Amino acid sequence: MDRSKDSRGTDMKGTVFVAGATGVIGTSLVRQLVEGGWRVFGSTRNPQRAAALRQAGAEALIVDVFDAPALNAALALAQPDVVAHQLTDLPSERTPQSLSAAIERNARLRREGTRNLIQATLASGCRRMVAQSIAWAYAPGPLPHQETDPLDALATGERAVSVHAVQELESLVLNSQGLDGVVLRYGRLYGPRTWSEAPEAEMPLYVEDAARAALCAVERPGITGVFNVSEPCPQLSIEKAQQMLGWAPGVR
Repeated sequence: MDRSKDSRGTDMKGTVFVAGATGVIGTSLVRQLVEGGWRVFGSTRNPQRAAALRQAGAEALIVDVFDAPALNAALALAQPDVVAHQLTDLPSERTPQSLSAAIERNARLRREGTRNLIQATLASGCRRMVAQSIAWAYAPGPLPHQETDPLDALATGERAVSVHAVQELESLVLNSQGLDGVVLRYGRLYGPRTWSEAPEAEMPLYVEDAARAALCAVERPGITGVFNVSEPCPQLSIEKAQQMLGWAPGVR
């Protein structure tokens, strides 16, 4: 990667464009990247959140992922070495009504938003993307799930909406010509700004650990593929992430 310089002329590791930089994971990832010596462009569609990005040391870009021309312009400006796809559209509070309404929004983001983001990434000259996925989309089968196990293509109802959108996101990231893709299948988040301060479900994952997995993937340019990311649990094998990404949960 080409080394860039910050405003003081200090050498940096390179440039990362974080899409969804003010989300739960994106916020932590921006901080970790800046602390790790990366130049960071963070995108948000909410102008009121730009100040927080700048305070964290990132360069804020106000852009909606569904506005393809604006997204292309943002990536062309940033000229990133890596794009971190942390886009979600989830409610701040978890209720049956808010979750049900968010399922279709999130599915559209995973399908259409991912297509737009990949197109803009490749048009900018960037060839690497690290993308957020979920670890609870596997089809029923023997545990713990390996990354090679199939996703739940026979799901029904609202689960089917989510799983099918995840399948499309992962296929786009892993199979788009010219793109080196990494997919991180995250467990169920807990910690600051999530729906729970403590683990309360299977496949728990502390939000800072989730962001650090993305940081590990950013910093290993030769690694591609799918990785389960959670705390040790009966449902998932996380050996691949530990061995290939050098990631481990619980490092505070």
